[in-house]
Amino acid sequence: MSAIDLFSPLAVGRMTLPNRVVMAPLTRNRSTPEGVPRALNVEYYRQRAGAGLILTEATCVSPTAVGYPLTPGIWNEAQVAGWRAVTDAVHGAGGRIHCQLWHVGRVSHPDLQPGGIAPVAPSAIAPAGEAFTMAGPKPFVTPRALALEELPGIVADYRAAAANALAAGFDGVEVHAANGYLLDQFLRDGSNRRDDAYGGAIDRRARLLMEVMAAVVDACGADRVGVRLSPVQPFNDMRDSDPRATFSRVVDLLGDFPLAYLHVTEVGRDAPGAAGPFFDPLELRARWRGVYMTNGGYDQARANAVLAAGRADLVAFGVPFLANPDLPERYRRGAPLNAPDPATFYGGDAHGYTDYPALAD
Repeated sequence: MSAIDLFSPLAVGRMTLPNRVVMAPLTRNRSTPEGVPRALNVEYYRQRAGAGLILTEATCVSPTAVGYPLTPGIWNEAQVAGWRAVTDAVHGAGGRIHCQLWHVGRVSHPDLQPGGIAPVAPSAIAPAGEAFTMAGPKPFVTPRALALEELPGIVADYRAAAANALAAGFDGVEVHAANGYLLDQFLRDGSNRRDDAYGGAIDRRARLLMEVMAAVVDACGADRVGVRLSPVQPFNDMRDSDPRATFSRVVDLLGDFPLAYLHVTEVGRDAPGAAGPFFDPLELRARWRGVYMTNGGYDQARANAVLAAGRADLVAFGVPFLANPDLPERYRRGAPLNAPDPATFYGGDAHGYTDYPALAD
């Protein structure tokens, strides 16, 4: 029996992936100001259709979910139509694509909010750092704590976004509960100081995520839904007093849903302890009965090793996919990789976005 590697097929939900090279969600800030994907985005995703699965850049579920300029949404008809052009192109090239659903919570800024209102969060705690606005970086503001009666509206936004994703032709969705955004802010006790049914003990901090998951699963079917967690990621000033206990329990609770996959990023290993007492995120693999995806600075050799050891079923690649639209084929052939240009990661035009050469070029 041959060892599992990046080119072993895998059943994920209702799909069979031809390889295990997943394109990680990558914010590129190249949508229209109204959050509509455009022709440039269509070409970008089409070029990368050789991935076993594409996870889109984080996509806002509502106007109040926005936290960065020129990021896409999926709450209105124009955005759905823009994404339909993307999914049609990816499917036409033989690919598969999930939409990552996003609410940034406290790391937005009034400049990015409708009517200049304050961003929302589980608790009125301002993160350290700066928001990126159309006028440049500005210090984060103190967010407004969501009232108990507002939380069903957040859940409804995710449900509607999930339904819109299917209408746009996506093969499924990934709920973004990582990287210091709203759902992650509820999970970790450094950002959630509530004393109601959504704060305190781990199960209560996880309640909003579980309600969102139930709504999204109802809209899409569990076999078209994944979720992303970031247990040791300090980005956006995030921390927890006991990440191992918190995320072990969260994974157990997510096990009630027969999801397509669980996506856990290992980002934070390079600063162990910055987000709370460090533990190895790959420990969570043993608690998950389904498909497990990992992410965090992997190259081909490390990816094959973690797959062969059974510690993950899929590996998501970020930066390598920025500069190598045909990354799986390069890995298959042992071909050299294009070097990425960090100056073009966020915002701009086709340069550093759709002009990286493929092997065929």
